[in-house]
Amino acid sequence: MLVCVLAIASAIGTVALAAFLFRKLDRGTDDRDPGGPSTGHAGSMLSALFLLVFAIAIIVPWTTTDAARENTYAEGEAAVETYWASTALPAPAASEVQAQLRGYLGFVLDKEWPLMAQGRLSSEGSARLNQLRVQVTSMSLTGDEAENARSAVLDAVADLSAARHQRAADAKATPPSGVLALTILTGVVVIVFPFLAGARPRGMTILPLMVMAALLGVGVYQAWDISHVFSGGLAVKPDALTAALQEIQQIPLGR
Repeated sequence: MLVCVLAIASAIGTVALAAFLFRKLDRGTDDRDPGGPSTGHAGSMLSALFLLVFAIAIIVPWTTTDAARENTYAEGEAAVETYWASTALPAPAASEVQAQLRGYLGFVLDKEWPLMAQGRLSSEGSARLNQLRVQVTSMSLTGDEAENARSAVLDAVADLSAARHQRAADAKATPPSGVLALTILTGVVVIVFPFLAGARPRGMTILPLMVMAALLGVGVYQAWDISHVFSGGLAVKPDALTAALQEIQQIPLGR
């Protein structure tokens, strides 16, 4: 924060110093015209700054959401692979593991997904996966085939757990700190800049400013609306896990 304040103060000081020196050296001419070179230069730079910050506020959440959507498909695939691996376990271990998996996916879809709009996951989901891992580890199995099946299930559960951890990170993901605030600030400055420059729009000349202000407001709202991965206009839906649950319901039960 201190570095930011110093940078702002240095920039303002540079402008003040340049204005003072050019006046003392009698260089250039006075510029009081709202449409003059000073206003034109400042206006174009402010517009460019707003567009830069606005682009960051849009692109970062967009790419984060795309990555989170791909991660949900990876989680769904891990759940299906775990279910398939469990079919090699002997009865009744296979059916017990499969019931746990169906229960886990049902819990995520019905109970946990709404919580992710608040940037968090339920601790019960992690407890369910840990219980599944303990259950598989503590099974009394004999024979190489059963042991190999147990190892395959544990590996698949580890992948499912890793995908869950990634989903937890995605739920907490937000744009860089201050980007939205800077978007609002630069948007307001762009709106009021003609008045700061000394212009007094009258009649129909104020209409374009009002349209621009309205569109800027819509743009800033959209930037705020998509700032969270699991809520807003670009919210990631549980389609991948819904498809995974439907797929495992078609897989034959364990032996």
